[in-house]
Amino acid sequence: MATFILRSNKAVHAFGWLCLLLMVHKGASYDFIVGGQKGWSVPNDPSFNPFNQWAEKSRFKIGDSLVFNYQSGQDSVLSVKSEDYGSCNIDSPYAKYSDGHTVFKLNKSGSYFFISGNKDKCLKNEKLTVIVLADRSKNSNQTTTASPPSPQSPSPSPAPTGQEGQSPTPETNQAPSPVSEPPPPNAAASAFVSFAGSVGAFMASVLVLSL
Repeated sequence: MATFILRSNKAVHAFGWLCLLLMVHKGASYDFIVGGQKGWSVPNDPSFNPFNQWAEKSRFKIGDSLVFNYQSGQDSVLSVKSEDYGSCNIDSPYAKYSDGHTVFKLNKSGSYFFISGNKDKCLKNEKLTVIVLADRSKNSNQTTTASPPSPQSPSPSPAPTGQEGQSPTPETNQAPSPVSEPPPPNAAASAFVSFAGSVGAFMASVLVLSL
């Protein structure tokens, strides 16, 4: 009996570790070092933008962070709109950072634009565009049902003889739109049932192997 209880405890511990690993994998976020070892600085070739080339090869998602390393007092990072990015306008940024080690968290999907606070450096391609992917897991459970178009009003009957200049008033009452069918079962519920079945199978196999 004691041996069976000990083996059951091992199975429970294994299940706990599995759940922990799944949670860590789901919530993992990354810090991307802009410019690598060289950091946030003017490119060796001012006619080429290595920052954007690096960003195009990377995959950014909500929760990740950009790390800008530079020499405080001699450079800075500006978060700007796309128009200011193109013209290197440093006068109206969304935010300015000059601490030498800027960590910018990507908290929503879409495009982000960064330029150097020194306009001359920006003109030499010290600038960066980052595109953050949308979190599709939040939209996978939402379904939309298109309502069929309402039937058109019947055409007015022709005017009777002697009243050609007056058109009859068309009917304004329209047939009500049919009731939309209920949406299909939630995808999250199906995913949860599938996950629970997998976990149950895993626990059963662990218990059988431990006997």
